[in-house]
Amino acid sequence: MRALCVLHDDVSSIGLIGDALSDRGWQVEEFLVVPADRQDSPNIEVSFPDSSDYDLLVVLGAPWAAYDDAGIGRWLTPELRWLSGTVAAGGAVLGICFGSQVLARALGGSVARSAHPEVGWVRIDSDVPALIPTGPWFQWHYDSFTLPPGAVELARNAAATQAYQVGRSMGVQFHPEVTTAGIKRWLDNGEATQAHPDVIDPTELLAESDRQAADARGRANALVAGYLDTVFPL
Repeated sequence: MRALCVLHDDVSSIGLIGDALSDRGWQVEEFLVVPADRQDSPNIEVSFPDSSDYDLLVVLGAPWAAYDDAGIGRWLTPELRWLSGTVAAGGAVLGICFGSQVLARALGGSVARSAHPEVGWVRIDSDVPALIPTGPWFQWHYDSFTLPPGAVELARNAAATQAYQVGRSMGVQFHPEVTTAGIKRWLDNGEATQAHPDVIDPTELLAESDRQAADARGRANALVAGYLDTVFPL
């Protein structure tokens, strides 16, 4: 089985999700949307691969907004079409953070600036804890989405919908893939300057991430196992 992990920027990583897929025998490939030398001018043309060559698309986060047509529309619009076409053809998509937002938009939902941004380790309410454990999950988002038509909400908290499913596809607002090293890369990178000191304490964020590391891996494994067992039953 082949999974294509879509990385929108060169700082992010497939992390724990990639590990979980590999542990289940999947072949994991990566596709980078915006290369390092275009992070400051990301509105570039991108040709997305043929999704029918893959059993699963994993669409990860991004430092940009899923509604920023002016700033990233030259690749965002094709990505929206790519995802909607994949789902319409019966393909499977797992969207993470920005990926969940762009998937929701591609399927008819909307994305906007959130009145309740979340940064840090947060618990959620889950209707299916065997598939979506209650966490805590790592969050880093300033936007939120509305559910697309036909979607089933799986988890939520006071800030936003946290997980949903549409057919064989699922979106999660949180970051199940993240590791402490990945969070540090975000903090060290210029794209992470939104994490102002009045929002989080970077030192404490990394310390809490270290404390959560083992359990976070277990939760990521459970999410991947539950999703794959649902979408790709034996």
